[in-house]
Order: sequence, then structure tokens, then C-alpha cells
Amino acid sequence: MTTIRSPAVASLFYPADAQQLRLNVKSLLAKADGHDFKPKALIVPHAGYQYSGAIAATAYATLRAVAANIQRVVLLGPVHRVAIYGLALPGVDVFTTPLGSVEVDTHWVNLINHLPQVSVSKAAHVLEHSLEVQLPFLQSILDEFTLLPLAVGMASAVEVAEVLDYLWGGEETLIVISSDLSHYLPYATAQHIDYQTVQSILQLQQPIAPDHACGSVAINGFIISAQKHQLMPHLLDLRNSGDTAGARDQVVGYAAIAFDQGRYAHVA
Repeated sequence: MTTIRSPAVASLFYPADAQQLRLNVKSLLAKADGHDFKPKALIVPHAGYQYSGAIAATAYATLRAVAANIQRVVLLGPVHRVAIYGLALPGVDVFTTPLGSVEVDTHWVNLINHLPQVSVSKAAHVLEHSLEVQLPFLQSILDEFTLLPLAVGMASAVEVAEVLDYLWGGEETLIVISSDLSHYLPYATAQHIDYQTVQSILQLQQPIAPDHACGSVAINGFIISAQKHQLMPHLLDLRNSGDTAGARDQVVGYAAIAFDQGRYAHVA
């Protein structure tokens, strides 16, 4: 019997109607600037599309050049509702959105489920938006692909990097790290802090503090892997909710960063 992780935040973070969602994502991608590099990994925000969708689209638009090659997406996002140790697999066969179904890659699940920092937790996934909001973008820009979704809780950067090493693959594998930046700071303060956070990422320097990026655990582990594999970061967009759809007294920061093969960080 197929087990399914159904959408939890459709109509809240993005449209629940398939046609409206398809048009929404298509419009966001169409407005995103093009780039000529070929990403191996992305860091993307995970707020409601009215707040961070345009920033996320700048990252996903870079996949146009490599979309035909990507067969698998390793997706890491922080847990917001359930406290867990390590990295949690969902314990389901399929994730669904209004745009259809994506199969969980059981072969790659079996590659990592022996690791002590990896567990299975349906509870960590069932209401988690940080992973879910990425799927409509991936479904819109890629052909058929399988998914390895990991909800990231309390773990060390080394533990995350070890998991990523197992899942790294080749050009058929895309890694997506879901994270917003600072939360609920005044506009100017957020701009300053988010700029410093992004500079650290662009220089592949960690640790990134949890209050500077809610996905800091995954980002810190990924930075270790990016150094090992000589990836080059490219800043695509850096804004906050005060720039998109919110007030400026308390904002949330968003960045889109792509990583391709290279030796030296590009500091914007």
C-alpha cells in the first residue's frame, strides 16, 4: 500500500488550486533573471509565495540549463513544529502537491538509514512547510524526478555533511537547502545582519547562527560539503519581506544562492 504525505500548507503558503498554482509559479519563474552556470545546489527561502516566491524563483530559474539532467532532488529543510535529533526521513512513499506526486527515492533512503543521525519521523514531516513549498517550483522546472526529503533538527554540521556525502551523486542529483534568514527584526537591522550572513555563506565560512538563518544546521553541514567538492557560490537575490509584501517594522530575510563547480567563492 502506497503511503502519501499530503500537502499541509496549500492555500496558506501557495495556491491550493492546481491551475492557479501553475500560473503563479510560471509567472515567478518568467520574471527571474537568467544565468549561464549549472548549479549543483541551491539555498532557497520557504515563506509564503507572496513574501519569498520571487526570491526562490531566481534560484529555480537557474535550473533551466540542467533540468533535463536532474533525476533526483535531495531536499533539506529545518523542522518548525517538532523537536527531533538529527535528520528525519518521512517514512512515506510519495509527496503530493496540487501539481501532482513525487516519489520518495527508496534506493537513496536505504543508503543512509543506517546512519545514527538519520531516523524516520512522519511527525516531523506531516505539517512541515520548509520542504513542501519547494516542491511546486521543482515540479514546474524539472522533468520527472525522485525526492529524498530530510527534515533537519538538532545535529552537528559534520553529521549533516556525512549524510550529504552519501547522497552527493553526480549531475543527476540536485541538492536544495531550504532556509530563511533573520526573523522579525527592523528593516535596516535585518538588511545588515542578512548581508553579513550571506557573505559568510559566499565565503563558505561556518557556523551560521540559528537566529541568522532558520536552516543554519543544514547550511553549516552543506558548507563543509561545498568546500570538499570545491563548489562556487553565486548570490542571486537578497531581500526581505519589507521589500516584497510586508511591513518594515518586523521583517524576515530571504536569499537565493546557487552553487556550481569551482574553486573560489564569488563575493557580491
